Amino acid sequence: MAIYLGALSVELHRGLNTSAYDFGLYDQGIWLLSEFKNPFVTLMGRNLFGDHTSFVLLFLVPFYWFVGSTSFLFVVQAIAIAAGAIPVFLYARKRLASEMFATVFAVVYLIHPASVWIGLENFHPDSFLGLLIGVSLYAALENRWRLFFVMAILSLSVKEDVALVLIPLGVWITFRKNRTVGLTTVVASLWYMILAIFGIQQGINGVGFRNSWRIPFGGWGGLFSNLFTNPLGVASYLVSESRPYYLLQLALPTAMIFFAFPEVAAIAVLVVGANIVSTFWYQFHIEYHYSFVVVPILVFGTIHAIGRLPQKFRKSLVGVCVITSLFSAFMWSPLPGGRTQIAYNRSKLESASAAREAMGKVPSSAVVSAYHPLTAHLARRERIYAFPVPFRRALYGLDAFAVGDVLPFVDEIEYVVLPKVMDDQMAQIWSEVSPNFEITFANSWWVVFKKT
Repeated sequence: MAIYLGALSVELHRGLNTSAYDFGLYDQGIWLLSEFKNPFVTLMGRNLFGDHTSFVLLFLVPFYWFVGSTSFLFVVQAIAIAAGAIPVFLYARKRLASEMFATVFAVVYLIHPASVWIGLENFHPDSFLGLLIGVSLYAALENRWRLFFVMAILSLSVKEDVALVLIPLGVWITFRKNRTVGLTTVVASLWYMILAIFGIQQGINGVGFRNSWRIPFGGWGGLFSNLFTNPLGVASYLVSESRPYYLLQLALPTAMIFFAFPEVAAIAVLVVGANIVSTFWYQFHIEYHYSFVVVPILVFGTIHAIGRLPQKFRKSLVGVCVITSLFSAFMWSPLPGGRTQIAYNRSKLESASAAREAMGKVPSSAVVSAYHPLTAHLARRERIYAFPVPFRRALYGLDAFAVGDVLPFVDEIEYVVLPKVMDDQMAQIWSEVSPNFEITFANSWWVVFKKT
């Protein structure tokens, strides 16, 4: 799976199928750190750690001193996702006393739609959570508390909202394993999430929580009041926009066996609940990275449940899980031979080769505004912007969805790289500023402009 995800994601990247969001911003931020510079990511107008407290990215910084390829992050991501099968295998082998069953559940994890999709959705630090949360669960179930604390800390370093997994995990540990460890996990996770959002991020950005717009009914107050004053409206909302179908896609690969003894699988309840409640479309669709952290929890929960059922049923239950996992992978995972396939431009297309030629004409130190797929290849510089930024604001700044105004540093752009054929909006914006630039290179697909 690592080879498949790595090879295909690199091919997607080389074929110009990646973008400033969500690849270029990470590549630029990590590169800036490797150069011992402030990781202010100009592609999004925010500090790398002001967006999410993804301090796990610091471990990748030394590699940037030796690896020049912009495909590096995709290889790391593929390896991290595949490595998540290791704790699954180890726990299943011990719990079910069978290497064959352990192999089955490792495959269930690997071909789960959320596991495959995250490997092909640009790059996200969330891809480390399959391994880190998986080892955390394994350590908790096996009473290996030193290992657990190390993995819990590393998990929190991926993203501040991983506390939504560790808090219920800590509750489970409190009642089932070790009260001291469990309560410490709950308190420390909650404390870190608050610190990250209202301390670190607010200290960097000057504002606190930026995602309140994802809460329906006007925010937390409106949501809670509607639970009592308009329960039918809340229920109608929760079944809208294919949310039940999303739950089916999450659970069906494990044949929903975890419902027999759901205590371990229930550790995912806050994350799944947040995804379902959110107004943000991406959170309740299996193709996006918000779902991946749920996968190891459901797989561990399934193994735990089968281990508690009479041994005479194990072979049948694992067999059912094989069927539902293969069916789900065929229906929803972008794997060879499946029903779901990704349409993408290949790296050998003339447009991709022409883009590499055009990008080679841009000096490495230049301040650049470029068509967004090209920014994923030009990100290793101090200042780069995804056109029409800074000529017009678009997905830029603390209010990423603000549009329309011209940014104050517009006169500092030195190079612009755009497709030869532009859509109407792009052409209109460029026509207003193009008199200040001259063509320095052009081919059949791309044009490089330099400020006069």
